[in-house]
Amino acid sequence: MSESFQTLELKVLRWAEARKIIPNSNPLAQAIKTLEEVSELLTALNKCSVDREWFQDEARDAYGDILVTLIIGADLLGTDLRSCLDDAYEMIKDRKGYLTSDGIFVKEEE
Repeated sequence: MSESFQTLELKVLRWAEARKIIPNSNPLAQAIKTLEEVSELLTALNKCSVDREWFQDEARDAYGDILVTLIIGADLLGTDLRSCLDDAYEMIKDRKGYLTSDGIFVKEEE
């Protein structure tokens, strides 16, 4: 059975503390690291059609790394991803819009 997100989040934070990332990094540095990981994700997804299985593994790794940087960055701001996700959901839950042919959701202006 897999661990809960909360348990994994705590493990990530302890890992970051053991490596002195927390408290010696800052939210901006973690955001920059997040962008690096997003770039790796985009590279993997762009190549996915060539060797789907290998690049799917690369994309999963990138998603995981992105979550690690987001967990650390949120903690450095004194919050956590669960609270951020709760807030984001409250903002989008009643949002209306449409899906473009590229698969992008565009919200209706209020």
